[in-house]
Amino acid sequence: MTKSLKTYLAKHKKRLAWGLSVKVLSTIAELLLPLVMAHLIDNIAPLKDYVLVLLWGSVMLLFAVIAWIGNVVANRSASKVARDVTENLRNDLFESTLKLSASQQDRVTVPSLVSRLSSDTYNVHNMIGMMQRLGVRAPLLLIGGVALTFTVEPVLACVLLAVVPLLTLIVIFISSRGVRLYTALQKSTDGMVRKVRDDYTLIRVIKALSRTEHENRQFDIINKDVVKHEQRAGMVMGASNPLLSMFLYLGMTATVLIGAYRVNAGHALPGAIIAFTSYFTVILNAVISVSRIFVNLTKGTASAKRICEILNSASPLTVLPAQEAEQNCLCRFDNVTFSYNGNPAIKNLSFTLERGQSLGIIGATGSGKSTVVALLLRLYDPDSGNIYIDGKDIRSYTPKQLRSRIGVVLQNDFLATVSVADNIRFKRDISDDEIVQSAKYAGAHDFITAKEQGYDTMLTSKGANFSGGQKQRILIARALAGDPEMLILDDSSSALDYRTDAQLRRTLLDNFPDTAIVMVAQRISSIRFADKILVMKEGRSVGFGTDSQLMQQCPEYREIYLSQTESGGEQ
Repeated sequence: MTKSLKTYLAKHKKRLAWGLSVKVLSTIAELLLPLVMAHLIDNIAPLKDYVLVLLWGSVMLLFAVIAWIGNVVANRSASKVARDVTENLRNDLFESTLKLSASQQDRVTVPSLVSRLSSDTYNVHNMIGMMQRLGVRAPLLLIGGVALTFTVEPVLACVLLAVVPLLTLIVIFISSRGVRLYTALQKSTDGMVRKVRDDYTLIRVIKALSRTEHENRQFDIINKDVVKHEQRAGMVMGASNPLLSMFLYLGMTATVLIGAYRVNAGHALPGAIIAFTSYFTVILNAVISVSRIFVNLTKGTASAKRICEILNSASPLTVLPAQEAEQNCLCRFDNVTFSYNGNPAIKNLSFTLERGQSLGIIGATGSGKSTVVALLLRLYDPDSGNIYIDGKDIRSYTPKQLRSRIGVVLQNDFLATVSVADNIRFKRDISDDEIVQSAKYAGAHDFITAKEQGYDTMLTSKGANFSGGQKQRILIARALAGDPEMLILDDSSSALDYRTDAQLRRTLLDNFPDTAIVMVAQRISSIRFADKILVMKEGRSVGFGTDSQLMQQCPEYREIYLSQTESGGEQ
């Protein structure tokens, strides 16, 4: 079902109906006040009957109390509806962002998702609240005020009515441009969020390389672009209030002059003119409120469209019907080709991996190593060719079924600012004993227990209170804790010394004999003892076999070996 803002508002239709009904009642009471006042001045006061004066004064007081209480009750109801709708909308939006495929995230970008979850939901919240508070009251005061002026002074009402078409045209023109301008503003805000996120993530690197001034200048350019869009939107939307007020004040000036002439000529009563002036003030405030409504409506509409774009984004990673296994091989790439937005990353790649085997993947930066990992996790689907897990097309597994079988340490993995134990558990049903055992396998147990609080030690931002190698071993412990059928280590030993790296490999091979291990690495020592080694170059496989086979048959592999051993990199 396609989701829209109406879908979320429909869940609160009873509360909406109640709040709007109370708002209508209080507005009607407010509109009747000038009529009662005119009757009191022109018809009751000349009788000099104090009982009637007190009676009609009490009626005015009653209407004032009804208007006040009704507005308070309706506004509280409006706040609750806006709060609950925004809460549900934000929760669903966050859930939808997690369900987006990697290709969809690449297209939308993370900063844009952050902006939609924060500023866009805020704009929608303001719109929903204001539309309930003023969306009924302001038009009712405007239309009712104009209508009631005909009962008080028809001649003056015609003067006022001449101004209404001009006001309507102004509102329509400005609001139509406002949606486009605020959409452009939100897009420029996305760029600013992206810049802030990147700079805050790399703030130590920026300082170390003395690039602070450069980044300040770059941010200033982006900030000026945001200001430019804000200025354009603000100027257009800000023009509505002065324009509306100008025409209304011109109309009021004309009515006062004509009204004074009619009273002087005996064609109108003073009370009627006072009531008409009161209605004119009501209409003026209503028009100003309408202009405020359209400012928030244009912002909220633009934001709602951006939010619903994510809510209604269907994942391209569909699940195929269950199928019979073709063979007993744990993993097989069959002539797989894949590209990022038309830029080839993998070309006609084929290889197999049996249970209990280890596969090393090596190649230069940009050769497609991490893309193989992304395809194995089904973050993307190949453009052509097939990937099989347990003899079944990878697309026949749900994401949860597939990824529950795989333990992974990604190249740019992260540690949360929670305890070591919670980082390893990572919201899974894993016992404390399993956490300790996985940490021992990863070589992390000793340095964890050396901390005063052991596994309850809280990590600081980005795990800064642990070294790079220690963080990598905690991440490996996290991957092992789920007892995976396949373990993927994407350059996860780059911060380990050679001795620790070698010890970790032996531990994994000795204690996980039935687990297939995929190791992506830059240094040859991390993968040369794997059962199979895949050598990649520019997205293609240029070698597949054991270390000894590749040394004889693959010039690229031999070149990597010689470059690392001759420079002293291989021990």
